[in-house]
Amino acid sequence: MAKATKTNPRIAEMLRVDHAGEYGAVAIYRGQQAVFARHAKTKAMAAQLAEMEAEEQKHLDAFDNLLIERRVRPTAMTPIWNVAGYGLGVVTALMGEKAAHACTEAVETVIEQHYGAQVEEIKDEDPELAATFAQFREDELHHRDIAIEGGAKDAPAYGLLSRAIQAGCHVAIKITEKI
Repeated sequence: MAKATKTNPRIAEMLRVDHAGEYGAVAIYRGQQAVFARHAKTKAMAAQLAEMEAEEQKHLDAFDNLLIERRVRPTAMTPIWNVAGYGLGVVTALMGEKAAHACTEAVETVIEQHYGAQVEEIKDEDPELAATFAQFREDELHHRDIAIEGGAKDAPAYGLLSRAIQAGCHVAIKITEKI
């Protein structure tokens, strides 16, 4: 393990937010799976969500290590993001497969843009961390594409649902930067 050093405050914010985001993504997928795994006709959807959750868990594990290595505290909002993420997963799954895909598409759109901006901001200062963010961004784009192919944009009230979820993501990012 690398020697722990003090991390600059902006990168600490990024790591805190990204850790929380991956934590939230895992919670969303778990909430959706809790609904879809209960019915034979949606078991394939539950399996697809389990695969995406496993990728998000790998990201979360990486951020767990980065927080320790760089001595960055996680957000105090973790319990709230857990409940909110799981609840969002359950609610969108209860609305149907397309709504669950719309949730994924909305979240991953915000997150991939967020990672992209972070890569640009730190690529010269911390190229190794920027490369990690870039790789995770690619995984998020893949999840977004799966959601679009699954009918995200055909979900009931797609525009409203997508905008509400994206707005929630932006608020969560701002709060998590500081708390």
